Amino acid sequence: MALPLNYKKTTLKNSESTSYTIPLILVTSLFFLWGLANSLNGSLVKQFQTALDLQRWQANIVETAFYFGYFAMALPAGYVMKKMGYKAGILMGLVLYAAGSFLFYPAAEVRIYGFFLAALFLMASGIAFLETAANLYVTVLGDPKKGDFRLNLAQSFNGMSIILGPIIGGLFIFSEKEYTREMIQALPVAEAEAIRISQAASVQMPYLIIGLVVALVAILFVFTKMPELQSAEESNGKVTIASLLKRKHLVLGILAQFLNVGAQVSLWGNFVDLKLDLAKNDNLWIVDKIYQISDTMSPTQIASFHASFAFILFLLGRFIGTYLMGRIASNKVLGIYAIGAVISVAVAMFGGGLAALLALIAVYFFQSIMFPTIFALSCKGLGDGSKLASSLIIMSIVGGALVPPLTASLFKIGTVAALSVPLLCFTYIIYFAYKGFEIKD
Repeated sequence: MALPLNYKKTTLKNSESTSYTIPLILVTSLFFLWGLANSLNGSLVKQFQTALDLQRWQANIVETAFYFGYFAMALPAGYVMKKMGYKAGILMGLVLYAAGSFLFYPAAEVRIYGFFLAALFLMASGIAFLETAANLYVTVLGDPKKGDFRLNLAQSFNGMSIILGPIIGGLFIFSEKEYTREMIQALPVAEAEAIRISQAASVQMPYLIIGLVVALVAILFVFTKMPELQSAEESNGKVTIASLLKRKHLVLGILAQFLNVGAQVSLWGNFVDLKLDLAKNDNLWIVDKIYQISDTMSPTQIASFHASFAFILFLLGRFIGTYLMGRIASNKVLGIYAIGAVISVAVAMFGGGLAALLALIAVYFFQSIMFPTIFALSCKGLGDGSKLASSLIIMSIVGGALVPPLTASLFKIGTVAALSVPLLCFTYIIYFAYKGFEIKD
């Protein structure tokens, strides 16, 4: 997820004699780092059910804590960068991200859920800073004519990192021996406690390594000269939140983004459980070949590998969607993808086995272009208000905090009831794509 600020009217100070190679590499690394954090949440949702003895809806509060960090820090991040500069904002984001990652170690030692949630909130708060800056930076670090190319290149690293998240979960977080919450509850107290301790400890090393990598990137930023940004756009001072909320297409776009992120996180966070519910013993041939699935791997590990493959389709969907937008109006491409998502969720709801699993994976493909496309359509025609509108839309990411617990709570009724939530979310996005995006004064 990225914040497409109004970069066309933004320039660099003293840009004539500056080399941008090292700054560009560092800024591009930020796309990779926040994608990894996002895609690891699904592994945590599954793991915490056993490690912390949580029900599925309780484990989904992982997403609530994480995405509420975006909501809380979107406006403060923009304010800090306006007052202190983008390099200072990026450094603050990296420090918060690293600190949250390091807190996973003591949180796993004491196994207090609230401690983990605080760590996730801190990580997401840092990522909000990084996302607010990175898109803008990458488009201006070099030849202005190649800004779009650099942005697409940087976003490809984001796509690569979200593929890695489930692989890390499968190899380093999930154990080869399968445990469910019910199985552990049936064991003697001492044995059950030992298993939960081991399950909680499995998240320590991955997040410790992530924290160290983020800290290293922060150090590199400290010692790298980063050109500062200046805006060539003067605001008339009349733009307010109240005035922006009178623009119907923006309000409808904020709701579309809220529902889009809510549906996305609901599916990403519960994918492993859904795979086990719908097709526990059925695996896609291509996933078997790519990840070399063996008899020693647990069903949970195998499900995580399927999630990684789904992210490959997400990346493919983004490339194909970008290609199509060069030939078809972006709102129409969004509509086509949203229809595909609705059909896929419906098949997953009422199908079974490999057909349901394949449909669930296909949703990733169709959702790939939704976030940036909804963002761009929502901000059109707003002039000086585009930056403030961007902050309002980034706050709508709170959908990822509120919708997933609702989705997870409906699993008590059944999979069909739970998947009806993302189905309704995508249905609204069809309306936005064909009607709601229209600019009306």
